[in-house]
Amino acid sequence: MIEFRSVTYAFDDVPVLEDVSLSIDDGEFVLFAGANGSGKTTLLRHCNGLLEPDSGDVLVNGTPVADDLIAARSSVGMVFQHPRDQFVAATIGADVAFGPENLGLSREAIDRRVETALDAVNMAGRGDERIDALSGGEQSRVAIAGALAMNPDHLVLDEPFTGLDDPARRSVLERIESLSIDGTGVLLTTHDLRDVVGLADRIVAMKDGRVVVDDSPERALEALAGLDVRVPDT
Repeated sequence: MIEFRSVTYAFDDVPVLEDVSLSIDDGEFVLFAGANGSGKTTLLRHCNGLLEPDSGDVLVNGTPVADDLIAARSSVGMVFQHPRDQFVAATIGADVAFGPENLGLSREAIDRRVETALDAVNMAGRGDERIDALSGGEQSRVAIAGALAMNPDHLVLDEPFTGLDDPARRSVLERIESLSIDGTGVLLTTHDLRDVVGLADRIVAMKDGRVVVDDSPERALEALAGLDVRVPDT
């Protein structure tokens, strides 16, 4: 479980989050909707200590993130909007192995995690390929594999379809759906709900650093008018 308790955060004295409280259950698929600058990405970067609240608390599995960063980052896998921002190695296999290596696992355990993670995103057997030779969709899948190699309870995806063409978008969407079905919790930020609303258990919409909608997809869609969010055609 991920818990945000009265989280407030400002950047250069400009308020970004205002007293946000939420709980995310294990296995839950939650869409975080809102316009750019609404606070959704900033909020989720608190899940594994990339940001720290000015006030309030963020807990992962009952433990404050700041008290055990390794546990938080193992439990919450983060995939950035631009995957290249998180790559640390030249080849697919080396990049996916980076997280498990930093956990101090044995070589055998690391190789097993890499193999399992690449298989989950349909990239098995491609560990020696260079990341800079991949398409945008393939890079997104490698980034997801890198997060999965940490065996997370929750996978955070920040606008995962940005810049992808339709085939790549569908490929990444299929991987996300499969992971959700297998029990991985998914927290996905987006301003375009059309392809993903059918997968969600819940929609949380943000505006000006506050939660303004938190409901089931069926009820939430009716409340999103004026939030600069694209919704499915009725």
